[in-house]
Amino acid sequence: MFNNEEVIALLNTIDTFVWGPPLLVLLVGTGIWLTIRLKLLQVFKLGDALKLIFFAKNDGHGDVNSFKALCTALAATVGTGNIVGVATAIKAGGPGALFWMWMAAFFGMATKYAECLLAVKYRTVDANGNISGGPMYYIEKGMGKKYRPLAILFAAFGVLCAYFGIGTFAQVNSIVEITQITAGIPVTYTGIAITVLVAVITIGGLQSIANVASKIVPFMAMLYLITTVGILIIFADQIPSAFASVIDGAFTGTAATGGFLGATVMMAMRNGVARGVFSNESGLGSAPIVAAAAKTKWPAEQGLVSMTGTFIDTIIICTLTGLTLVVTGVWKGDLNGAAMTEQAFSMGLPAFGSILLLVGLVLFAFTTILGWNYYGERCVEYLIGVKAILPYRIIFIILVACGPFLKLEAIWILADIVNGLMAIPNLIALLALSGVVVAETKLYQQHLKETKAKENA
Repeated sequence: MFNNEEVIALLNTIDTFVWGPPLLVLLVGTGIWLTIRLKLLQVFKLGDALKLIFFAKNDGHGDVNSFKALCTALAATVGTGNIVGVATAIKAGGPGALFWMWMAAFFGMATKYAECLLAVKYRTVDANGNISGGPMYYIEKGMGKKYRPLAILFAAFGVLCAYFGIGTFAQVNSIVEITQITAGIPVTYTGIAITVLVAVITIGGLQSIANVASKIVPFMAMLYLITTVGILIIFADQIPSAFASVIDGAFTGTAATGGFLGATVMMAMRNGVARGVFSNESGLGSAPIVAAAAKTKWPAEQGLVSMTGTFIDTIIICTLTGLTLVVTGVWKGDLNGAAMTEQAFSMGLPAFGSILLLVGLVLFAFTTILGWNYYGERCVEYLIGVKAILPYRIIFIILVACGPFLKLEAIWILADIVNGLMAIPNLIALLALSGVVVAETKLYQQHLKETKAKENA
């Protein structure tokens, strides 16, 4: 029989393999291929995409408007990865890791556009009259029935990820840990509060989750933006050298300094790309599940709206975190993860930096729980049917309640593995259906031209 250390060592080996060069090359390679086929759409159509967040017509069939669909996706993606993950990447790969995060996000925007476009095109309606969509549907309906095993694999990995990884334990543990350290609140009290709130919101389904997400997400993003920009203003004289160290570190590596052990270009690239993908989830197939529920007539329109999620998550929020860590110099010290970010916030804003980080982390983590609850629910519905939705929600709430008291390292590593495995069926589908993505994009652009011509006539 294996002992605990042997199980963890085995899982770590599998995790390193799953998140190794083959998957990272497949993730980024898919983004590059889609970028070429879509003729740099993420550059030339970003302005239009940002306008659509607020001005999309929402005149199609769907469960929620485009803004709420985006906020729900952002609720799931803007999580502890934006605070803890960035710190971990820079600690391991140096400031250069931030550059490779940008690269992963740039090509990831094309990936996010494509997967969310396909989710709307191939969406369906479940037995309760609610929209169902995501990779499992565009694999089965787009690639054909013979690929259904691939769709089942994706859905199974999605449920496991919602139950045992991103959706529950990792986020709940982050909340109880930061509230105990910063505010001295007992774990039990925080655990009860989280469980009650999650139960109240998630039992109401997507409408309830989307309503909460559309209120919390803009608030938490603005709060974090104002806080980090405030710190960057205080350390404004360090910003030019911070950018220089990001660019230099990306191509020449980073020498050892202080408590930092040094990093090669490969370490910067691997950590930057892996943490960037982990943060914005482009290519993992999660965001398309909620994008499918958007009220729109045009798949490409929701693709553009969803693409902004990667831009907001990584190009804006992760960059602000990364620059804050570099300008304050805390990345050279002995701390890592949330503790490193907390030190940077305290240095920049001694009076209330820690409290602002506490609020940010709690909101980021809590909304991720809500978003992943919905992702898992749609995967369960695909596998078993609507009869499984209520039991799924009850089990999810029980797992959230257990989360504060579990320190199972093996489960977290397993979740990381399953998260990576979710991407493989999705990326195969994106490459197979890239022609459909291009055709739908042309249809939408032709529609816009015709609409503009009528308005000018």
